[in-house]
Amino acid sequence: MWKDFFYFSKGERRAVLFLLSVLAIFVLAGIFLPHREEEAVGLDEAEQEEIARFLAGVREAERKVPSRRVYEKPVKKEPVLAPFEPNLADSIEFIRLGLPPFMAHNILKYRQAGGKFRTADDFSRIYGLSEEQFHTLKPYIYISEAFQRKQDTVKHTVRQDVSVEKDTLLYYKYPEGTLVDVNAADTTELKKIPGIGSGIARTIVAYRNRLGGFYEVEQLKEVKYVDEEMMKWFKLENPSIRQIPVNRSGLDKLRAHPYINFYQAKVIIEHRRKNGALKSLSQLSLYEEFTEKDLERLSHYLVFD
Repeated sequence: MWKDFFYFSKGERRAVLFLLSVLAIFVLAGIFLPHREEEAVGLDEAEQEEIARFLAGVREAERKVPSRRVYEKPVKKEPVLAPFEPNLADSIEFIRLGLPPFMAHNILKYRQAGGKFRTADDFSRIYGLSEEQFHTLKPYIYISEAFQRKQDTVKHTVRQDVSVEKDTLLYYKYPEGTLVDVNAADTTELKKIPGIGSGIARTIVAYRNRLGGFYEVEQLKEVKYVDEEMMKWFKLENPSIRQIPVNRSGLDKLRAHPYINFYQAKVIIEHRRKNGALKSLSQLSLYEEFTEKDLERLSHYLVFD
């Protein structure tokens, strides 16, 4: 009976065979023939240029990103030497003088504990301060009168009784009419002038070093504690000046000079950056930061090379 369902005529058998052949061809074609890739969507010229710019930007950004982090060694600032009172100066002033932060901390800690610097030599006992650093800073140290060691009147009297000659040499002062060269005198010679002690002598020398030398005796009036009475003891025989190369000096070196403040130093640096080297003081007169008096004083200390 089942044969009745699967009985095909000759024509039907041919049709079945034809369909099976076509099906086999499609199956084999799907297996052995390569798949055809989809055609890329066409882009116009503007879109292609935009994509190219985007890819170029990505490559440029990747190029700028460093493969590893580079740690730059901090630039050590050049010390700015200036007169300072170790009993009153703050940590910023000590660091500006070239002392490391830990040493500035030690000084403040010493003062907080009640310690005082009675003489310049007392400063040499600071922990960590080398002998070379102390000798560099010593000419700039001055001790205010309030912190100076008071002499014991009784001991001083006894010492006079024992050795009058020794005390005479120790406290020798120049006779009236003596003149001292303001640019050549050291602290020992300055202390022989009546009214000038160790503190004022060191202050004069330190200020002279910052200036680069005095061009006239009247500049001594700019030094603290120097009064009109002291002026009669000075003369100027050696007016040699240590000049500043204004086109080769940095901001810190310029502002370290007593006659140049921070804003004036910035003007000089900015002028060089925008307009090139300075050739004369007349170019600085165009800036409101410089007065006529400033330019007159600086004419002795600036050199344009």
